[in-house]
Amino acid sequence: MHDLVIFDCDGVLVDSEPLSNQVMVANLARHGLSLTADECHRIFTGKTMPEVQDIARDLGADLPANWIAEFDAETDAHLRQGVPLVPGVLELLNLLDERGVPFCVASNGGPDKMRVTLGQNGLWDRFKDVMFSAYTLGVGKPDPTMFLTAVKHFGASRPVVIEDSASGVTAAIRANMRCLAYAPHGGGEKLADLGAEVFTDMAQVPGLLRI
Repeated sequence: MHDLVIFDCDGVLVDSEPLSNQVMVANLARHGLSLTADECHRIFTGKTMPEVQDIARDLGADLPANWIAEFDAETDAHLRQGVPLVPGVLELLNLLDERGVPFCVASNGGPDKMRVTLGQNGLWDRFKDVMFSAYTLGVGKPDPTMFLTAVKHFGASRPVVIEDSASGVTAAIRANMRCLAYAPHGGGEKLADLGAEVFTDMAQVPGLLRI
């Protein structure tokens, strides 16, 4: 049995990505870069904010020096209006607790954002002390450092990662970890090609973990 489950946050624990994507589209349009929601999702999902900033500028956006702080503030304001948990996540976390399997979160997003999204759903207390972020570590996915740091913290030998982005899957594979990729709306072929085991419903995870 696995001795650590590492969750991504956005799109895996909380269904925040559609809203964040809408904020990104509107923000970049104000700064001279017009993208559709699908284009924005394809180009930026799974990237760190410095990477997003660099790519957006390369595509023609005229971003101010404080753009990351600006975007984070806009996103947090929208997220505070309400973001749901991914269906089945609460039941999965409760089952992991029952089986005594530790879990944590590892995200390219910042702790402040996770406090907003996890806090309003009652999960902050379950993750606040086992939170690994690109903002605090200084390096994000697809670099494997975040996952390796989490494993070292727990002293785990059989970790499993649950992700939904190409950068997250790549980081897990580079860390030589089993990766389950959540693709509820299709499009899991690319994640499977990267080495993940694709699933479409959180109710499938207990069977995949054999718990």
